Amino acid sequence: MLSAAQAAALSHVESIAEAGEAKARESIAGIFERAGLAIETYHEAVDTIRQNARIALHFHPDRLGRNGLSVAENLLNEGVYRNQFETGLSSGSPTAYPGGERDLWERVLFGGAYHAESVLPSERPKYGSLELVRYPDGPAPRFGSCYFVLRDVGARTTITFMGSEHPQAGERTGTLTRPHSVLAALLAEIESGGLARPEWPPFQTPTLGIPGITARSLLELTRRLQEPRPDPSACKPGRLLDTGVEAQVHGPIELSRDVELLIADPSFQPTSTGQLLRALADKHGLPLVWHCGFRLALHEVPDDFRGPVMPAFARRVAGDSPMVDAAVLGEAAASLHRDPAQWSEWGSYWEVARLFRQLWHVLVHFGHQRSE
Repeated sequence: MLSAAQAAALSHVESIAEAGEAKARESIAGIFERAGLAIETYHEAVDTIRQNARIALHFHPDRLGRNGLSVAENLLNEGVYRNQFETGLSSGSPTAYPGGERDLWERVLFGGAYHAESVLPSERPKYGSLELVRYPDGPAPRFGSCYFVLRDVGARTTITFMGSEHPQAGERTGTLTRPHSVLAALLAEIESGGLARPEWPPFQTPTLGIPGITARSLLELTRRLQEPRPDPSACKPGRLLDTGVEAQVHGPIELSRDVELLIADPSFQPTSTGQLLRALADKHGLPLVWHCGFRLALHEVPDDFRGPVMPAFARRVAGDSPMVDAAVLGEAAASLHRDPAQWSEWGSYWEVARLFRQLWHVLVHFGHQRSE
């Protein structure tokens, strides 16, 4: 299944993880000793993660790709989940091109495995997140309103604490076979107080979305992975914008083979995008469920999160609607793709695209569940 480049990328990360394993295990042992926990409980947690944690791939189904079709249309037609170098789409850094930031990060992280002259764009990895907590909005909602839950891809997945763009990514990278450098970084962050600290910017979510998380509570979270997945429409969202474990899946992702579940934002239910999501689920044999969703009235959009321009930009995006949700946001983003000139007062195409990403972050952080 894997090309030579993909196999080389996995081998490179495995060798890095092996080289850093002794140091990582020593760090973990110290953290567990200070927390009054037996190191055996760590090994149990690792086994549980390997067996039960899933990789989730977030996406916005209504964004338009290079061929003018939406993500959902392409997924329906092709049955294949494509990477950023193929689609030109990203909800993170839109730099997946030769010489771009994403290209440079991959060169470092994978030891140049994807930079041989014969390597095709389709061979590059697909980015997702390791689902350590089964939140209805997924482990990394900043990257998309919907997500696929994958199965049986662990053997060809590499993982990085926080993200591959981080300056310390090479020290925080591993595989599910050798995850210790990744988990050591996560546990060190937890021991230091997590991301919800006074010196961090306001509104930052706590590590893994758990206020006051400890090594002991992390163990409890991993045990819950053995339980059936809760109903995504009835649970409290995690709203994770700032922390998590990035996953890079190497090799092709075919919907009918590699996806066990599609979880989508309910704002798409009455829309043409919702019809496409139902059609692709039927065609490729995927269960489709709707999560809790996010919606926010225009007067509730803050001016001190993601910039003071957000309230005005939200009004421009919403048009005649009194609120914003994933579907409203996506319809406006499609109009930017089709006719950038109508958004020129907000900046260049890429500046406006960044505003769309930031408004989505506002919606994830402050939005109300559909049932509220």
